[in-house]
Amino acid sequence: MGKKESQLSFEEALAQLEAMVKALEAGSLTLDQSLEYYQKGIELSRICNAKLREAEEKIEMLTVGKDGKSDLQSAFDNGTKLVSGD
Repeated sequence: MGKKESQLSFEEALAQLEAMVKALEAGSLTLDQSLEYYQKGIELSRICNAKLREAEEKIEMLTVGKDGKSDLQSAFDNGTKLVSGD
């Protein structure tokens, strides 16, 4: 792995995690390799979760209206339709 874990994008971390899961599921690893992959997988999972939390916080900051509700929720409360059926 060329990049430090903290420098990985969500997509890179997820791709590495998926590859490790496939290797573990294949059952061809030694016990030591399996434990190493499992430990690395936990680290990658935490990276993915942190990146998702960051994205959720950004979205929430961008969509909160003056009333403290999500702008999207406010639109629905006011009867606004996102897609016109007409």
